[in-house]
Amino acid sequence: MPLSLRPHLLIVFLNCTLAASVAARAQSPALPPPVTFTAEQDQQNMMDQLGIKALRPGPSGNEKAPNHANYDESQANPYPNVPDPLTMNGGEKVTTAKMWWDERRPELVEMLSKHVYGRVPRSVPGVTWRVTAVDHEMIGFTPVIAKDLIGEVDNSRYPAIRVRIHMTLVTPAHGKGPAPVLMMFGRAAFPAPNEPSGDELERINAAWKAVLEAQDPSLKDVMAQHPAWQPVKATPFQFPQMNEDGDLPNTWQLAAAGWGFALLDPASVQADDGAGLTRGIIGLANQGQPRKPEDWGALRAWAWGAGRGLDYLETDPAVDAKHVGIEGVSRYGKAALVTMAFDQRFAVVLVGSSGKGGATLLRRNFGEAVESLTGGEYYWMAGNFMQYGASEATFGSKNGGDIPVDSNELIALCAPRLTFISYGIPEKGDAKWLDHQGSFMATVDASRVYALLGAKGLGVEGDLRTAKMPPVNQGLLDGQLAWRQHDGGHTDAPNMKWFLEWADKFIGHGAPR
Repeated sequence: MPLSLRPHLLIVFLNCTLAASVAARAQSPALPPPVTFTAEQDQQNMMDQLGIKALRPGPSGNEKAPNHANYDESQANPYPNVPDPLTMNGGEKVTTAKMWWDERRPELVEMLSKHVYGRVPRSVPGVTWRVTAVDHEMIGFTPVIAKDLIGEVDNSRYPAIRVRIHMTLVTPAHGKGPAPVLMMFGRAAFPAPNEPSGDELERINAAWKAVLEAQDPSLKDVMAQHPAWQPVKATPFQFPQMNEDGDLPNTWQLAAAGWGFALLDPASVQADDGAGLTRGIIGLANQGQPRKPEDWGALRAWAWGAGRGLDYLETDPAVDAKHVGIEGVSRYGKAALVTMAFDQRFAVVLVGSSGKGGATLLRRNFGEAVESLTGGEYYWMAGNFMQYGASEATFGSKNGGDIPVDSNELIALCAPRLTFISYGIPEKGDAKWLDHQGSFMATVDASRVYALLGAKGLGVEGDLRTAKMPPVNQGLLDGQLAWRQHDGGHTDAPNMKWFLEWADKFIGHGAPR
């Protein structure tokens, strides 16, 4: 071939390649925009997928309402059987630790994923963490290092949705080694920002005044008339807001005990409402489309976010990654227990006032009901869970007694790791709605799995139906599974000092001297 023809053929080849590429892009459909539903529309969409025509309404928390929740203990146990964590689905008894790990535990994970909390997609995108700022602070009288972190979720497959997980990590400034860390669901922010010194404030104020006078020369006379006034003032000292029991705030107690803590914002992972299910990490994984029945709900999404936070903590030399815990109260208490159950890297959990969907038996008819979760809070759970609140559907109707698993088995998935179930009292605001007795029953039953695995449960006499709940402020803290009902309200703060003493005993950690 003559050399003079080769450039011409190269140009023809490149033009053909470019044309083919353009044609291929034209034929491939563009990614659809995210679906925008109200919570009611999203719930109806799931009901349609499941063939549900009507849901039973959940009970009212107002005891004077006609449809008030049941608070009569004699009517609280309508279902004779609670699923046994130590009996295989086929009826065979679990008698060895190997059988638990190899057979029964995977069985429970599968059922809880399919019927209750939903599945984390295999294709869920990865997270890249970066430190946005580092601050040297004082928590009470303890010097600490605080890092503000953003976990950027890879959205290259669906750029229309962006998820940025926000977490703040606080660790001892002068620790002798890596510190145990308690991750807590809540707002992420620097807890005690380090402010400029007096000299630095003088320089800042001089610069401010110079800028103001440059913008408006007439202000020079104003400044001269008020020489003592300063645009920026130091924050006056404030005494901390004490916990209900009169103790120092939880973060102060953690820092003083030589623990670190991480504040993880669950809303930065997934919104706490049904309308947000086509956004956040659930929406990103589904490319903006509505959920399918086995897809994860918000509780499992928050737990996934905690796991990604732990991914970062495992890389930080200031953190004892083998002793990272998770904590939450109320809906975040549910999420903390779900986190611990599904992610075995977490070493300890403090479950505060979690109620249904957390530590309380789903089969109990006391306060919060399964119908409460299939109704207003349906988005916490898998779509499939809605079936158990159906009064009319193509499959008939189902109720809490039809759920193949229960919270005793959720707690059992935490074994033999350190698990502390915490509640307050109704008189102070930890409402009867949460069913403290139902949580105690589930914890008692989970103790059998702890024993099978060589750990200690609650150590009480009797089974889940006969064991007596201890008096308020009398904890059961001798085993790896612990229970304590404090005399405060809807918080776990009065149990923090007990939690730290209990956890330190088992992990071999002591407060700095």
